[in-house]
Amino acid sequence: MIRSATPADASRLAEILVFAKRVTFRPIFQDDLFSFNGLSVLNIALDLRDRPGALDGVYVLEDGGIVKGLMRWNRRRAAEGVWQMQELYVDPFFQGQGIGAQLMERFLAAARADGAREVFLWVVEENGRGRRFYHRFGFGPSGEREFEPGTDKYLLKYTRGL
Repeated sequence: MIRSATPADASRLAEILVFAKRVTFRPIFQDDLFSFNGLSVLNIALDLRDRPGALDGVYVLEDGGIVKGLMRWNRRRAAEGVWQMQELYVDPFFQGQGIGAQLMERFLAAARADGAREVFLWVVEENGRGRRFYHRFGFGPSGEREFEPGTDKYLLKYTRGL
């Protein structure tokens, strides 16, 4: 079941974010201080639970009482008719089971139902697994790229029409 995240999900969401980001990005950025000090389950959980608006646009996939993945999208700050997928993470223990696909399908369906004409996201250039995942759903590079702040790594803008 995909549903809106609630403050009661905060600790589980923090776990997913921390561990999925470590698995995905530590080999790319090779920044152990950030990976093991900057990414803190407790700090992220408290922020998600207590900061007003922190869970706006956050949806979870819950299966058998376990939150296995999450996504965050934004349609308010994007241009009219354009939605942005800001985050999509699946707990590393549950990757490869179609959870990311279910989340992406829900995002695309919601954007279509709202009348969006385009969706986009940013992906780290060296994140080959993520890029392959997005290609499967019809996303491709727009040609725009920018540096991930504070690093020498590029983010690529991927778009898809609806």
